[in-house]
Amino acid sequence: MSIEVNSVSKLYQQQQVLQDINFKIAKGEVVGLLGPNGAGKSTLMKILTGFISPSSGEASINNLNLNQAKTDIQKQIGYLPEHNPIYLEMYIREYLDFHAKIFKVSKDRIEKVIKQTKLENEIGKRIYQLSKGYRQRVGLAAALLHDPDILILDEPTTGLDPNQLIEIRELIKTISQHKTILLSTHIMQEVEAICDRVIIINKGKIVSDKNMEDLSDDSQQVIEVEFNYRIEEVALKEIGKVATIKNTTRFKYEITFDTTVDKRADVFDFAHDKGLKIIELHKKNKNLESLFIDLTKEA
Repeated sequence: MSIEVNSVSKLYQQQQVLQDINFKIAKGEVVGLLGPNGAGKSTLMKILTGFISPSSGEASINNLNLNQAKTDIQKQIGYLPEHNPIYLEMYIREYLDFHAKIFKVSKDRIEKVIKQTKLENEIGKRIYQLSKGYRQRVGLAAALLHDPDILILDEPTTGLDPNQLIEIRELIKTISQHKTILLSTHIMQEVEAICDRVIIINKGKIVSDKNMEDLSDDSQQVIEVEFNYRIEEVALKEIGKVATIKNTTRFKYEITFDTTVDKRADVFDFAHDKGLKIIELHKKNKNLESLFIDLTKEA
């Protein structure tokens, strides 16, 4: 078992931030920790990385108890915090070399993570010259330097524009082929795109823990698509198997299909035939959205 959390609670003064958290993550799993802002996600991740201690309960990483082997555990974890703490005046390679010396890894490893995170074209720049997306790549590269078994990523796509978000999402998906990943977010699309399983946390408690396949709808699918200009709903029905259409913003549509067959290719072909450009296209997990709203809405 890569990560095991048993009855973990955290109090800050008299405020209960986490309450009786229990879960296990097997080797190779990619798990999304989903919850609204302030739910306790970052606090839980800080506990798992050994940055802070729980008020009660215990956690283990690769069968090592955090209370007893914190240093050994930290060697097995790559951590990207929500606010990526990078030295802006440093050059990319200089910054990675600084981390490599801390972890006592070879310079060959630096070149490998530069290639892995696709930083080659920016390598001659200081970090302050980079876009937010590339700064996140630098943070991921630093987290990967010591080739950890486990990656803990706290809100890795916060503040990114749509293109940067897609780039970082694809990078995480590639990395996940060889790592156990715990990814915190409040964005459901991130969980849908990357994760095998989702743990929903609200007000410091786990309110749901499900495999993504258990959330799939057996009869319908929802596709969200944004075109470069408005299209009439009657035209969208030409795609076939359309149950409902919702115009969510100016040029963005949420289309529900009465089929489990992936309709994204049909939507793409429709746009091509109509001379439309697709700005954004992805499947939504209708059940995940409903579950999240039901479990996290204010009473």
